[in-house]
Order: sequence, then structure tokens, then C-alpha cells
Amino acid sequence: MHVKVLDEDVVTRAKARGLDALVYAPHFTRLPTIRERASKFSDDELLIVPAREVFTGPWYARRHLLVVGLDDPVPDFITFDGALAAADRQDAAVLVPHPEMLNISCSRDGIAAHADAIHAVETHNVKCLPPQNRRCRAVARETGQPGFGSSYAHLQRTVGEAWTAFEASIDSEAALVEALRSETPRRVVRRRGADHHLRGLAEFAHLGVENTWGKLDRLFLSGTEPTHPRHIAYDGRFDDVAV
Repeated sequence: MHVKVLDEDVVTRAKARGLDALVYAPHFTRLPTIRERASKFSDDELLIVPAREVFTGPWYARRHLLVVGLDDPVPDFITFDGALAAADRQDAAVLVPHPEMLNISCSRDGIAAHADAIHAVETHNVKCLPPQNRRCRAVARETGQPGFGSSYAHLQRTVGEAWTAFEASIDSEAALVEALRSETPRRVVRRRGADHHLRGLAEFAHLGVENTWGKLDRLFLSGTEPTHPRHIAYDGRFDDVAV
């Protein structure tokens, strides 16, 4: 949990690293599209679980939530409470990626205030620098939340650099959601060494691209995003919580 890229090379790499499942949650992509692509690349060796990393709040102060187990689409740029309510209605698992990272994350106070609606906090993210990951672990510890680890792979070669090992068989989307919601014991595992460190730096550098050219493109050049709450696909269902 979780990756932004998915193709044959990603699947081959995940299998070579001994992973049983990937959570696939690309940015600004509607749930039906994610589900279709996840199904295309799933097989008996590797389960691909569709999910959404929902951007809550306005762009300049967005808080990310990784939501696993959605049946109905949930858009970006809705209120934090609106996203939590939509996930709760669907009995989905709500995870906090990269807590307290820049202006794209939940704070420990925000996590503590919504503890009953959140099921895990990321404690290792390959994209984060070591001080940031130490802060992630502190946030999970101080809020009493279970942890999870993630490659957060925007680049193919980052897949399998960090993962979450559950003390349970995860052979379906429903099994993963249940493991997360029931706080099934797990370990966060990561690779080590210079190669792992360099891959993390490459991912961190990619964050700079996302927040410069990528931000300009999203804000001014792309038009209405497929996951904008007022997109026709949502038929006005989220107008009351759109920001």
C-alpha cells in the first residue's frame, strides 16, 4: 500500500519482490477506471486492490486520505468530514498517508480528533525523507493508530521497497478491508542499503515535479478533473460538501 503506477513491469517487479497484493490508487482517476485497470492486472499470483487517495479540502491546504473498499465513487476536493462520511457509509477502510508532510497531510491533532473514523496511519513511506518517517511513526504512536508501510510508488522501480506484512491471509479486497478495519496485527517492512536510499531520493525529487509543473497543469491547463466534485459523473451528490 500503495502505488500510483500499474503496468506489466510493475506486476513483474512486485512478484519478484514476493508481494501478494498491491493497492492501486492513482491521482485524479475515477473509481470505475481504477477498478477496471486493477482487474486487468490481477491474477492468481498478485492481487491488485483498487483504492482512492482522496484529496480533501482546497488545493492549497489539502489533506489526503487513502480509502480502500469503496463501491461508489468519492471525488476529490470535498470537506474532510464529507470524505469520512462517504467512506463510513460504504464500510471502507480509511488510512492516513504521510502524516504531517508539507501541506498535503493530516496533522496528529486531526487524526486524534477523528480517531474512530481512521483505521491506520502510515509509518514508513519511501517518498519521505528519514526525519519525515520518524515523524510519521511518532504520529501513529501518539494517536494510538495501527501503522502501515508503503512504497507510494510514482516510479516503477520503487515498487517493493516497503510493504506491510499482515498476520492474516489477504486474498481479496474484502479481506484487506477487514484486516485494516479490525486492526489485524502487522509488521511494516522495508528494504535497506544505498540502492533503497537512492530510490527514495528519486521519489522525493518526483514530488518536486508534481508540485511545480504538475500543480500548474492541474490548476490552469487541464480543465475540470474527472474527480472534481462538480463533475457531471457525480450528478450533484457531493455539492453540499464541495470546496
